[in-house]
Amino acid sequence: MPCVVREAGSAILAEDDSLAENVQRVALHPLDQFRAFRDMLEKGMSEEEIAAAFFVVPTVVKQRLRLMTVSDKLLEIYEQDGMKLEQLMAFSISDDHTRQEQVWEIIAQSHNREPYLIRRMLTEKTVRASDRRVRFVGLDAYLAAGGPVMRDLFEADDGGWLQDPTLLDRLVMEKLSSAAEDIRAEGWKWVETALSFPWGHTRDFVEIEGMPVALSEEEAARLAALHSEQETIEAEYAQADEFPEEVDARLGEIERAIEALEERPVAFDPTDMMRAGVFVSLDTDGTLLVERGFVRPEDVLAESEDGHGAPESDDDAVVYHSADDDGEGGLRESGPDAEAEEEDGMKPLSDRLLTELTAWRTLALRDVFAGNPHIALTELLHTLVRDLYWQVSGADCLEAYVREVPLQVHSPDMPGSLPAHALRQRNEGWKHDLPEDEDALWQWLGGLDDTSRLALLAHCLSFGVNALHESSHGPSLARSIRERLARADRLAIALRLDLAEAGWQPTVENYLGRVTKARILEAVREARGDEAANRIVHLKKPDMAREAERLLDGSGWLPESLRTKVLPAQTEADKAPDYIEDGHVAVAAE
Repeated sequence: MPCVVREAGSAILAEDDSLAENVQRVALHPLDQFRAFRDMLEKGMSEEEIAAAFFVVPTVVKQRLRLMTVSDKLLEIYEQDGMKLEQLMAFSISDDHTRQEQVWEIIAQSHNREPYLIRRMLTEKTVRASDRRVRFVGLDAYLAAGGPVMRDLFEADDGGWLQDPTLLDRLVMEKLSSAAEDIRAEGWKWVETALSFPWGHTRDFVEIEGMPVALSEEEAARLAALHSEQETIEAEYAQADEFPEEVDARLGEIERAIEALEERPVAFDPTDMMRAGVFVSLDTDGTLLVERGFVRPEDVLAESEDGHGAPESDDDAVVYHSADDDGEGGLRESGPDAEAEEEDGMKPLSDRLLTELTAWRTLALRDVFAGNPHIALTELLHTLVRDLYWQVSGADCLEAYVREVPLQVHSPDMPGSLPAHALRQRNEGWKHDLPEDEDALWQWLGGLDDTSRLALLAHCLSFGVNALHESSHGPSLARSIRERLARADRLAIALRLDLAEAGWQPTVENYLGRVTKARILEAVREARGDEAANRIVHLKKPDMAREAERLLDGSGWLPESLRTKVLPAQTEADKAPDYIEDGHVAVAAE
C-alpha cells in the first residue's frame, strides 16, 4: 500500500497530504484551495513549498492567496454561487473590505458585473465634475447628500473633482432604479439597469418592433410652422456671409425643436410588452439611455414549446438577434410578408449582389469585432500562430500578418548567443502546447488566460521586429531606413535593452578585426582609459585586435550602433508584470 513518509517536525500535516492526493483525482473548489493554501502559509510554509505539496506551479498559489485581501462576506457570496471567480479575483485589487462590500452592493443591482468594472470602481478615488454620472444626478444632488468636492483655485477645473465615488455611484443607481420603476409601470415584463452594459448585450435577444407614434394635429401644425420659419430666415440671409448672433441662436432653437418633434416615441403592443423587457443605462452624455422591446431567449423558447410563438398578423412581426448569425447582428423577419412568391424559381445570386451583401456583412463584422477585444485578440493570435507555425497559405478573414525578417547576414557567435537560445526555447515551448488543427487551435486560444494570450502575442510579434541596417540606394530608401532605425531605438528604450547584458561583447571575429585601428583604440580608450589604449597603440592591427579583445572582456563596452540611446529611471508604471519575464511560463503552468 503506498504511503507518504515525512520527517519529524514537517510543516505538512497528514491531512495536507491527503488533501493534495485527492486534488489529483478531483479538482478542488478554488475557495477550498485558497483556504488550504492559507492554512499552510500560516504554518510557515513558503509559496514554493505549498506549490510542491499540491503539485501546482507557484503562480497558482500566489493567485489563490490574493483572496486573503477579500472580505469574508464576499467569499461567502462566491461560495453560494452568487458571483464568478473572475469577479471575486477582481476584488483582491483592494484590501478595503468596507469599500469592497459597497461596490458589490452597487453592482449586485446591475446587469453589468464585469471584472474590469469592479477594478475600476475599487481604484477610483475621485471623479471629475464633467463625468457622465455627475451630469446624470446633478452636482447639486451630490452636494446635498453631503458629498465633498475638491476645487483647483488656480486652474480651470470644470467644476472640480468629487471625492466620494461611492456616494456618487449610490445616487446614480438610486436614480436609475427610480427611472426603471417608472418604465416598468408601462407594462414591461422586466427592466434591467446598469451604468453601462457590455458590448452586444442584446445579441441573443429577440427584438419586438413598435410603431412610431403619429403626430397629433397640434404637433403637425407646430412642425410645419417651424419649417416655414426656418426657410424664411435662411432665404432672408441667403446673401449674407454669416448670420447675426441672435438669428443664429434662433435657428439653433428651431433645429432642436424640429428634431424633438421628428424623433417620434415608439408604441408597443401591450401583449408584446408582457413578454419583453427594457435595458436602462447611462448614455455617454449623461442622459438616460432606454432600450425597449427585447425578449429573453428562455421566454422565446417557452413560447415555442407552448405553441404561442408564431405570429398571427402583420403587426406581430418580430426581428430576431441571434448568436447563430455569425456575429453579423443579422436580422430575420417573420410574418406573412416574409414569404414572398418565387415566380422565376431559385436563381443563384449575382456576383455583384453577393459583393454588396458581403460588404455590408464585413462592415458590421468590423464594428462588432472592434467592440470585443477578447475575440479580436483570439482571431489575431489564430492568424499569427497559423502563419508562424504552420505556414498556411491562402486568404484569411483577418488581413493581419507578421513578416519574419530573415537574419541571413550575421556574426559567427550569434546562433549560440543568449537571445538566440531564449527565442528557440520559447518557440519550442509554445509549439509543444499547440493543438494539431485550426478549429482546436481557436478553442485553445480562447481558453487561455489573458496572461498567456499576451505572452503568445508578444512571442509571435517578436519575429517581425526589424532593426536591421541596409545599404541604401536613393534618398527615399535612405529615409525609410532612418525611420525604421528611429522606431527601433524607441522600442529599445521602452524595453530597456542592454546588449551587454544580453551577452554581446567585442571580439576579433564580430568587430575588432573588421574595423580600423583608430576605432579599436577608441573602444579601448572609452572602456579602459587612455593608459590602456596607449599600451597597444604601437601594435600591428591583428595583434592590436587580439589584445583589445582581452582588454574589453567584461567591460560592457558597445559600439554606438548597439547602444540604447537613453535608459531613463524606471517607474512603477514601466515595470513589466511578472509573467513578461518569461513569456512561456504562463501557459506552461496551466
